[in-house]
Amino acid sequence: MNQQNIDYVLRSVEQRDIRFVRLWFVDILGRLKNFAISPEDLEVAFEEGIGFDGSAIEGFATPEEADMLAFPDASTFQILPWRPSHNGVARVFCDVCTPDRKPFAGDPRDALRRMFYKAEKAGYLLNVGAELEYYYFPDEHTPEPLDNVGYFDLSVSDAARDLRRNTVLTLEKMSVPVEYTFHAAGRSQHGMSLRHAEALSMSDAITTAKLIIKQQAYESGCHASFMPKPLAGEDGSAMFLCQSLFDHDGNNVFWGEDDEKYHLSDIAKHYMAGILAHAREISAITNPTVNSYKRITTGGDSVPQYATWGLRNRASMVRIPVYKPGKQLSTRIELRSPDPMANPYLVNAVTLAAGLDGIERKLELPPEATAETLKLTDRQMLEAGYTPLPRSLKEALDVFEDSQFMKDALGEHIHSFFLKKKRDEWHKFESTITEWEIKHYLANS
Repeated sequence: MNQQNIDYVLRSVEQRDIRFVRLWFVDILGRLKNFAISPEDLEVAFEEGIGFDGSAIEGFATPEEADMLAFPDASTFQILPWRPSHNGVARVFCDVCTPDRKPFAGDPRDALRRMFYKAEKAGYLLNVGAELEYYYFPDEHTPEPLDNVGYFDLSVSDAARDLRRNTVLTLEKMSVPVEYTFHAAGRSQHGMSLRHAEALSMSDAITTAKLIIKQQAYESGCHASFMPKPLAGEDGSAMFLCQSLFDHDGNNVFWGEDDEKYHLSDIAKHYMAGILAHAREISAITNPTVNSYKRITTGGDSVPQYATWGLRNRASMVRIPVYKPGKQLSTRIELRSPDPMANPYLVNAVTLAAGLDGIERKLELPPEATAETLKLTDRQMLEAGYTPLPRSLKEALDVFEDSQFMKDALGEHIHSFFLKKKRDEWHKFESTITEWEIKHYLANS
């Protein structure tokens, strides 16, 4: 722990009249959890951790192993700008540990940090940029659009412009820099691009952004939904992740000076090949809900259905953004399959694991998927050797369960709990009688 950061936090708490410090952490499914401590307990928290009942957090511990410690990460300290300045409130992300101060195997932040250390040992640092898509609805029970505005439209009927503006200003006050916001393609669908950062910091930023997007929407009298496919006939919502590897000298190792077409290094191509090779295995993490696969199977030309890559091809799982001359540091790949209900810590952990595996094994990329590829039928895609992504949560979980690679990347604790929880979710879905079934079968049976 950096003592300089700790001293800064303790000084800020005293000078800024902070009365409550909220300790944030996420569970295995990516749900944000927190509890508040007084400023008087903060210094002890940095040194000894704050105990809490881990058995109360689903997937953390059994009642017999309930004791957990939350150690604040001083580098993540921020004052909550929507709370009063007098008797204010701050937040800090925490690392969850066992009573003997060892990292807890069920902490998603630690799962990513473990993979981060593996990359660092190999000489790499993962930088990530994120673009979140989401919908605004009247409330949490009514999936009805609030506008009829289209992609990037500038329209007086875009009632959420001020809401997006307030959300950006709030995020910036919490040191989450926003690159741009926009009205997305669906009616009442919106997008927000977060400026790139180191992978763990970006995962914290995504978690913070999702909370603030919802918070600002609630205060404006509406509901923000990150459901991947909330409306039939409208675009689904994604969580696009732009990834690049840097060396310890600050050089972007994805940049390939000798590659005149793609401007990608061999390291970048091996990294991409690793992600594509493990595409089916990581799908349960990148697309973790029953609804996730409604986006994939009905998403049209902008949603990947196969483990493909391409230049400018938005239907590819991995897209190569256009290179701008002189912008070597911006060389990156865009992962287009994840959706915003995925746990960002686990998504970055498993994609980094897959990419590093590709580098270690020097995997070669399959042929590029071009615009002509989009015209192929599913049968032709299979005959051409393209690997289909899972088309349902059940299919994704079947692959996930048998994957030793995923067990190694996530650890046995996270792998087994995630599998059990998501199997239960699928079984509940399978046993649910839908309105569609009633409409089509009840009268004709």
